[in-house]
Amino acid sequence: MNELAAVLQVALTVVSSYAGYMLAMAKKDDLAAFWMSGRWGHPEVDEERRLEEHKILDTSVIIDGRIADICKTGFIEGTIVIPEFVLEELQHIADSSDLLKRNRGRRGLDILNKIQKELDVKVLIYEGDFEEISEVDSKLVKLAKVLQGKVVTNDFNLNKVCELQGVSVLNINDLANAVKPVVLPGEEIMVQIIKDGKEHGQGVAYLDDGTMIVVEGGREYIGMMMEVLVTSVLQTSAGRMIFAKPKLLEKAQ
Repeated sequence: MNELAAVLQVALTVVSSYAGYMLAMAKKDDLAAFWMSGRWGHPEVDEERRLEEHKILDTSVIIDGRIADICKTGFIEGTIVIPEFVLEELQHIADSSDLLKRNRGRRGLDILNKIQKELDVKVLIYEGDFEEISEVDSKLVKLAKVLQGKVVTNDFNLNKVCELQGVSVLNINDLANAVKPVVLPGEEIMVQIIKDGKEHGQGVAYLDDGTMIVVEGGREYIGMMMEVLVTSVLQTSAGRMIFAKPKLLEKAQ
């Protein structure tokens, strides 16, 4: 009996080990994903990530229109939040007696329609309001705090307010500047001087992406293509400006 019990115990151990091995192999991908995710023992991480998924659009970024293309590329993750008070502001602009404002408002509404119907993104219309707050920008900051989300804008002042209030912000202009070709002092580029600058003797040119180039001594070359030498680059959230001088003047020296 003792020998039989020993044999049974060994057999049971072997079977259990084999079953455990097969189960582990069947679940190895799930286990790997679980460990690699870094969520083990940290349930709060999931909650934080979920809360951070809200991207709240302001009026300026909707009218600008580039947000639709950015969403299409997949660079914006999570839920796009469109507050009802932003929709009301857009509608008010679209109903303006001023032709330019009216066109901008209608363009914004068309962009929202495109995001909702044509793009593979989740859109949430936030119907709540903060009646004690009158300014739309202040409401956006408050909403971002409530949702623990991020404000998407290209408004320089709203960007600064968000930073002061500790609210995360995604500035479309910052993104646009980040993907522009890098131009460094000392580089030579070919440009066309198209107009005079603010200071005496300056000429102004533009890169293909719209970046302004101020060319010292370039006024007399308006209408001409010429090679210039980059002297400095000024980068801000409002955009980028390049300062240069004609290469022929450099050679003359």
